[in-house]
Amino acid sequence: MIASEIYSHLNGLEFLQVHEPDLWLEILNVVAKIDAEKCRTKLSNEKRKAHKLLYSPIALNKLFKNEFADSGWYESRVSYWITKDVNLIRKTLHLPPDLQKQEIEISGAKAFYSYNQTDFIKKRVAVEVQFGKYAFVAYDLFVKHLAFYVGDKIDVGIEILPMRALQRNMSSGISSYEGELYNVARQGRGVPAVPLVIIGVEP
Repeated sequence: MIASEIYSHLNGLEFLQVHEPDLWLEILNVVAKIDAEKCRTKLSNEKRKAHKLLYSPIALNKLFKNEFADSGWYESRVSYWITKDVNLIRKTLHLPPDLQKQEIEISGAKAFYSYNQTDFIKKRVAVEVQFGKYAFVAYDLFVKHLAFYVGDKIDVGIEILPMRALQRNMSSGISSYEGELYNVARQGRGVPAVPLVIIGVEP
């Protein structure tokens, strides 16, 4: 595959080029190693794409997972506790997870366990490979990367998305680089408040 388009939000790309240039090249090399044609295995049952052989998101994700793992990237989780009282959430937000739970329960409220998980992380850079539905990409960009950034786990978040040309040869409802670029641009220059690099890929 090729990284045909790259968008830098809040100087995310510039940060990588200055502070982690080898890591940035490693990410591009992972993309280049993906043979998308091996993943054109999904026979469509959709009316407009009936009997057409489409790219399989599951197969593509598996190839990316293997390549990133081979390069030393790993999955990471950030755990936290939530409750229905917003003031209590604000009070406990920056505490370690065990203290969050303790403070919530001391206040007489019910604490519920939750977490954010990112696909790949290395040297404070998180990568999400997203060939899923629109809502998953929005969650990545506006919640997940931000949560890891605010939690001081990463300095930059990277989102890998299919270009429209690739998306048209996948199942309906999958997001595209062009669509998510529009969604980020219309929020204004400072939203989301985390340095990002959005990469559009195609065969």
